[in-house]
Amino acid sequence: MQKRFEGKTAIITGASGGIGAAMAKRFAAEGAAVVISAIDPGVDEVAAGLKAAGAKVASMRMDVTKKDEVEALYDLAEKEFGRVDISVQNAGVITIAKIEAMTESEWDKVMAVNTKGVFLCCQEAIARMRKHGQGGRLINTASGQARQGFIYTPHYAASKFGVVGITQSLAKEVAKEKITVNAICPGIIDTDMWTYNDTAWGKLLGDYKPGELMAEWVKNIPMGRAGSGEDVSGLVSFLASDDAAYITGQTINVDGGLIMS
Repeated sequence: MQKRFEGKTAIITGASGGIGAAMAKRFAAEGAAVVISAIDPGVDEVAAGLKAAGAKVASMRMDVTKKDEVEALYDLAEKEFGRVDISVQNAGVITIAKIEAMTESEWDKVMAVNTKGVFLCCQEAIARMRKHGQGGRLINTASGQARQGFIYTPHYAASKFGVVGITQSLAKEVAKEKITVNAICPGIIDTDMWTYNDTAWGKLLGDYKPGELMAEWVKNIPMGRAGSGEDVSGLVSFLASDDAAYITGQTINVDGGLIMS
């Protein structure tokens, strides 16, 4: 694979599995030093696998909703690899509940991780990129629910619409500094989160057995299949590359044609 990120450092949050782990593997394969984080210990296993494959990698268990821990993550990147060139704000959570059953704590947690966490990481990334003065790439993970909300997840939809707003605002602010800011909207992706979605939505929408609801939804995807972490990481790699230097403030679907907008 082309080593187009040789000499560059990429930070990826929410990289203990699924899309985040796929992103980390893609950047490492293309020559980047990668700094990965997550709140759960799975991130250490991903890091160990990357190191075993010869990648330059550092990892940290941290909470993207806490400013001091976000600062520590970017400090780690600079300490280990000297700079921050690419920052992928991928950490995210979801819960699914009818409006009368949804708790205030659910709302607060989803908004804090999915929206505040993106803001805090972007804020820190921009400060580090300004310091070395050579521009950079910010890529924020939104969702198909940043295009249209879905039943039983108003907090998740609100949080992801917020990601798009952050992306557009920051893109305008830092464009002349050669820092681009874009967002991605993954659709139905074969990850642990979608296993949870299938079960939780299935219980509320009808008498679905595990896997049945997701299979029904996949039938609506023009390409006829769920996506993979690799499908998403390919788009992210492009947005982080020199080929995307004139693309900023954009929100791009990666969903097999499920939502065309």
